[in-house]
Amino acid sequence: MNLVNYLFYLAPLGSLTALTFALIFYLQMKKKSEGDKKMQQIANYVKEGAIAYLKQQYKVVGIFFLITAGIFVYLAYVVHVQNKFVPFAFLTGGFFSGLAGYLGMRTATNASARTAHAAKTSLNSALQIAFRSGAVMGLTVVGLGLLDISLWFMLLNYFIDHQILVKVSEAQRYHFITTTMLSFGVGASLQALFARVGGGIFTKGADVGADLVGKVEAGIPEDDPRNPATIADNVGDNVGDVAGMGADLYESYCGSILATAALGVSAGYGLKGVVLPMVIAAVGILASIIGIFMVKSGEDARQKELLKALNRGINLSAVLVLIFTVVLVYLILPENKGVIGSIISGLIAGIIIGKATEYYTSDEYKPTQSIAKAAETGPATVIIQGLAVGMISTLIPVVTITLGILFSFWFAGGFSNIAHGLYGVGIAAVGMLATLGITLSTDAYGPIADNAGGNAEMTKQKPTVRQKTDALDSLGNTTAATGKGFAIGSAALTAMALIAAYIEEIKAGLELIGKHTIQYGDKVINLANATILDFMDFYEVHLMNPKVLIGIFIGAMLAFAFSAFAMKAVGITAQSIVKEVRRQFKEIKGLLKGRAKADYATSVKICTSEAQKQMIVPSLTAVLTPVFVGLLLGVAGVIGLLVGALTAGFVLAIMMANSGGAWDNAKKYIEAGNAGGKGSDQHKATVVGDTVGDPFKDTAGPSLNILIKLMSMVSVVFAGVIVKYGDVIQRLADKIK
Repeated sequence: MNLVNYLFYLAPLGSLTALTFALIFYLQMKKKSEGDKKMQQIANYVKEGAIAYLKQQYKVVGIFFLITAGIFVYLAYVVHVQNKFVPFAFLTGGFFSGLAGYLGMRTATNASARTAHAAKTSLNSALQIAFRSGAVMGLTVVGLGLLDISLWFMLLNYFIDHQILVKVSEAQRYHFITTTMLSFGVGASLQALFARVGGGIFTKGADVGADLVGKVEAGIPEDDPRNPATIADNVGDNVGDVAGMGADLYESYCGSILATAALGVSAGYGLKGVVLPMVIAAVGILASIIGIFMVKSGEDARQKELLKALNRGINLSAVLVLIFTVVLVYLILPENKGVIGSIISGLIAGIIIGKATEYYTSDEYKPTQSIAKAAETGPATVIIQGLAVGMISTLIPVVTITLGILFSFWFAGGFSNIAHGLYGVGIAAVGMLATLGITLSTDAYGPIADNAGGNAEMTKQKPTVRQKTDALDSLGNTTAATGKGFAIGSAALTAMALIAAYIEEIKAGLELIGKHTIQYGDKVINLANATILDFMDFYEVHLMNPKVLIGIFIGAMLAFAFSAFAMKAVGITAQSIVKEVRRQFKEIKGLLKGRAKADYATSVKICTSEAQKQMIVPSLTAVLTPVFVGLLLGVAGVIGLLVGALTAGFVLAIMMANSGGAWDNAKKYIEAGNAGGKGSDQHKATVVGDTVGDPFKDTAGPSLNILIKLMSMVSVVFAGVIVKYGDVIQRLADKIK
């Protein structure tokens, strides 16, 4: 075995280290006091509701997965247009993604009351519990993701060595391994879509419904125990923003590593190109763990100081990843040291997008404060200003991601060899996601802090406790918005790498149907020697091909249609909750005066039922569109579709996430005693803005990340089908001739 073979074992070792520290942080959290009986009771309501929702969701997802796996079995074993490992890889990807979300959600629901109790004595103690509980989610995602990848890599190597009788070349070996492994990403993508869309519908339906009747109509505070939708709102924070976000970034994390590995084979790097992204992810785990231990704050810290505490850990992790990866590139890929520049490009792009999101969504800065000022003239100007802030906030991320793509492509030598450049783009995505262990921790921390505030309010803790949890919650809104910006930025790089990797799957599909050459013009090229540009020419992928343009238009439209489905679903769920809360206020005597107990369970059931029903249409749209476009327009149409969805979806997702985050923090800025204070007309105007922003930032916006990546993954898995049966339009045209 050479050095690269030995270095590969950093990947499984890193995954086990992540899971070990996740367990340590979980056990440390469980040792903390959960507070008095009332605090424990409220926490148990939320925990039971979240588990009940996930059980119902996993039943629906399980049925969908079995049907899809059956389709893959048919395609692999009956019509032979797919790799025979795909059905099993698909199931493991979905299983580990779901498991990561479930474990993170269980941790979050156990941590909220403990965070609220810790806030009685110390802001730093509350921050430590909330953040390290969020770290369980971050480390579980990277640990299970890298474990799944490592196990499949070892299994497929064993299969080739012991089951394939014909000796294969190194290029054939790693082409087979990477194209097979790439397919399990579709399982993770599907799980992420259901978790993100379903969870987003649940959480925002409950939140909007609770706000409209509770705060706007009844004039009672947020998280007031008299509001029957309060528990459903807190449940939603966990199933949407913890389990959903975890599954989302699990998919990005695995997708970036797998796509880059496939591109490494295409670039001619063989085992080196496959192993490098895995070991970068492994050292990223170590760097994240070190960064997590650096997150501390003083007492009475303002949001700026709390942000500094989190950024200290994130920035240290990024610096450590950079140092480690320089060493790894010199050891593994010395023939192309330029990929170090690509990795730096990804890291810097991630940091800039995070900082830009922080600027546009934190109430410490002018954009969010301008929304609070607009509240002086009512809700309409709050909406106008919030939309304007979201739209202008797309400028920095778009410029950043385009420069990130340009420089990562350039540093890797893309202008002399396009395959090397695309590998650079893939490795930039891996670099951006290398510190996911800590960056996801800052995101998962937010719902824990939010639930802690709800627990403090519902159990009537001292005002100082709520002040501390509100400080953590306001920070959580910013970190959540930053996490969403980071997620969509990484999705853009990952999706571009997946589009390039799609060509590798097309090559595998041609081999499965018995083709060994491609021909365009006078050129006849052996598949083994064909480059990405050869396939572009063969399938006529250029802007003068109407199939490509049609695909681009459909992809761009789909980003808006998908968002519309998600927004409409939140509206329908919220209407059901509004009716239920009004009913209880009317029929339960003494409820509004605090002399009777609300029926929390019914609101949870309504949200669960509606979320399960309403997520079907957007989910099926995302899954079926790439297949139908491929069957009608072929490979050229699919690539156009993916490009259109990527560009429109990326910009739309940033706008929605940042508008929503800014509206929310403008409301909290006023609640902190600024611009009229809580209960003022300005406050009521920002409540309306926050209500509009909820489905923007927590349902439609973040779901677009998954739409972009899922369509790429579906295209990858169905590449063989499209190669054999696709381009019906062209076939009809040929017959008419």
